[in-house]
This record gives sequence, C-alpha cells and structure tokens, in this order.
Amino acid sequence: MESAQVLRVVIVDDEAPARARLRDLLGDIAQEQPTVVVGVAANGVEALRLLESEAADVVLADIRMPVMDGVELARHLGRLEKPPAVIFTTAYDEYAVQAFELSAVDYLLKPVRAQRLADALAKVHRRQPLADAALAALAPGARQHFSVSERGRILLVPVADVLFLRAELKYVTARTAEREYLLDESLVQLEQEFAGRFLRIHRNCLVARAAVVGVERAGEHDGEPHWDILLAGLPEGLPVSRRQWPAVKQTLGI
Repeated sequence: MESAQVLRVVIVDDEAPARARLRDLLGDIAQEQPTVVVGVAANGVEALRLLESEAADVVLADIRMPVMDGVELARHLGRLEKPPAVIFTTAYDEYAVQAFELSAVDYLLKPVRAQRLADALAKVHRRQPLADAALAALAPGARQHFSVSERGRILLVPVADVLFLRAELKYVTARTAEREYLLDESLVQLEQEFAGRFLRIHRNCLVARAAVVGVERAGEHDGEPHWDILLAGLPEGLPVSRRQWPAVKQTLGI
C-alpha cells in the first residue's frame, strides 16, 4: 500500500475529546498520510455495526472501553474476510507497551502525537494479521462475546447467554435459549479460554456451569444407563460420558 493512497479510517474511543483529537491529528498529517474518516464509535460493538456498512482500511481503537474493549474488537475484526489494520491507542504503562511490541501490534501512547500517528499509518501496508494468540496475551481475560459470520454479517453472541458448546464436524455449535450458532473455533481452545465458565461433560460438549440446575438418570429402558445434565432454559438433558462423570460429580458437589 503506497503512502499516497487515501486510507479509510474508523476511530473507536469511548471519550469524545479523544475521538476529536485523533480526527484533528489526521487532518494535520493529511499531506503525508492522506485519510478519510468513514465513521466513529464509542466501543467495539458500535464499531462492528459500523463496519457492516462502511469499508475501512484502518481502525484506530482505544484499549479500555465499556461494552467491548479494543482487544476483543480486534479479535472479532480478524475473522472478517478482509480485516482492516488495527492500531491501538493506549495509556498503558511501559510493561504493557513492551507486550505490544513483542506481539507486533502497533500502538499509540496517549496523548497521541502527530508524527507517531503518521509513522503508524505508514506501516499499514506492511502489517501482519493480528494473531488471536498475540491478542490473548495482551488481554488474558476471556472474551465477552463470540463472533459468528452469518449472511455477510458478524453477529455478536454474549458468552453469558450460551448454555452449551458442542463440537459437530468442523464447527462448534453454541446454543442459547433462543437458537443455535455455528462457531469456527476449536472446542479445546474454548475450554481453555473459558475454563471457569464452562464444564466438560463429554468429549464433544461443554456446558455453562451457571445454567446447570441438576442431573437425572436416563437410558434405563434402552440398556444404556447414564446421567444427563439439566440446564435452565433447555427442555432436553445432555448426556454425561462415563469418563467425565467423576469430574462432573465432584465439580457439582453431588
């Protein structure tokens, strides 16, 4: 990407003065790095909705924002067919900055300086896709949303609404009380990321601990007796494998 090419920019920050400053700085460096601001957002969810209708080359994203922070936003953007470059703006201390450098994610320390912003934009054409592993290292906490690609849109499914995750062929089905969603993720990775929220009951199934309302004996009449987990908001029980039953029993205090 040549520096003369006009970059389409989305600014994401929960503070209006910070958004205004970035817009002003982009105007100050317009001759060196021409840009056009195609939209602004106050958090990651607003940014994703905006990007459904506006194509962008670069997202300038604050790190700490309500609803959805900049790191989780970047992880969702990475699943787009043509993800924009992400440049973080942050007030993190020097140790966090070192983490950014090691992960090859560009960043701007607040207060953002014009030349630093110009230098960051100049690197856009040399960028590497933001790896989930690197982003997870910057924000070790679990995500608040799953992202689902559906009919050209990114749907955000709150993790707290998911009753269970079940591996089926190459996808994972995430079930809420209302419907099912297909996730292009590994059940093993999801188990590691959400270890405190989901409990493995079968080699292909994790259930939300908070949704468990009990267990019941099943299969007595068909010759395959086993235990089912009962989840709030779900009419049918989910079978617990013999291998997982001791751990499930211990976890649930049965």
